[in-house]
Amino acid sequence: MAHPPKQVRGPLDDDGSLRMAEQARDVARGFLSVAAPEGGVARDAVLLVVSELFTNAVRHADGVTGFRLEAGPGTVAVTVHDASPVLPRLLPLDATRPGGFGWHLVQELSVDVRVDVQAAGKTVTAVVPCPTGVSPRG
Repeated sequence: MAHPPKQVRGPLDDDGSLRMAEQARDVARGFLSVAAPEGGVARDAVLLVVSELFTNAVRHADGVTGFRLEAGPGTVAVTVHDASPVLPRLLPLDATRPGGFGWHLVQELSVDVRVDVQAAGKTVTAVVPCPTGVSPRG
């Protein structure tokens, strides 16, 4: 009997070839079809987090410099690198103005969100609950 993997990693885009959120979602859909085939609504949450993190990097940080998906036991980590050291801001919710909801959505859909600032920019990782075929380490 085959044992589930301990980790599944998607391709690392570190050359900036992904330029639009739609491209990142397409990559994520392919990754999730393997890593979380039974994910259902949780897969939609991962796709929304991918879209929001990618869009924020394009709008507020002059683009994405790296992108990775990683499945763990019951989670999918979405990591986006950009060239800006400026931290994401949680804006007050205001239904009368466009935008400002993405970072709220990322925070709400994730069990953990980390922002690591380096000299050349930042890395944002959001860990989203999602049933995967990945077994706990042990």
